[in-house]
Amino acid sequence: MNNSIELKNISKNYSSSKKIEVFRNINFIFKAGKIYSLIGPSGSGKSTLLNLISLIDKPSGGFIKLDNIKINDNDNDQRDMIRSKKIGIIYQDKNLLSDFTTLENVYMARLSLDNNKKKAVLDAKNLLKKVGLDKRLNHFPNELSGGESQRVAISRALINSPDIILADEPTGNLDIKNAREIFKILFSLRNKNRIIIFATHNRYFADMSDCKLSLIDGKVSIINARN
Repeated sequence: MNNSIELKNISKNYSSSKKIEVFRNINFIFKAGKIYSLIGPSGSGKSTLLNLISLIDKPSGGFIKLDNIKINDNDNDQRDMIRSKKIGIIYQDKNLLSDFTTLENVYMARLSLDNNKKKAVLDAKNLLKKVGLDKRLNHFPNELSGGESQRVAISRALINSPDIILADEPTGNLDIKNAREIFKILFSLRNKNRIIIFATHNRYFADMSDCKLSLIDGKVSIINARN
């Protein structure tokens, strides 16, 4: 398996009272087995780029290829299917469902694949045990600490064994101790068939990646890359 994400001449614009250009003609290939960090000032487009790669948003120009398959921006079924099967997303604000328990928040994401609840619950319990939350299965989000909530969010992103993991400021609301724990988990998810991309303002964590990318003035630049 040779997973890759190719951005080809990607541009992104928003229209309000005037046209706002976020990106212009971005070309880059993310390769399997690598961990990439995105850095740049607030408003530079880190979240926008992750939304494009996750197929939540659509480019204004250019196209994206996943595993050499060109994404059809007009085929929402294709986009939804690829996202559910191949992409796990970790948000800064966790986006947990407040009326559902830790276990429910994780296993329900698994039902998008085959509606096998028994398998979904088993997989969710195994994942939550790995991140140290096996004693918190029946707790609701408001009963969890920030670090615990983010571990739930990571487990939810992993439940479908995605080839691509995207994390948007995953520790932005955490203290340094919990932030280190979350990044320890994130980096443990590396495997030869997986691409991990995370956005951060923290240069310490950014420097831990295999390839650090800077977003400035609508362009992507490689700051450093390890072989």
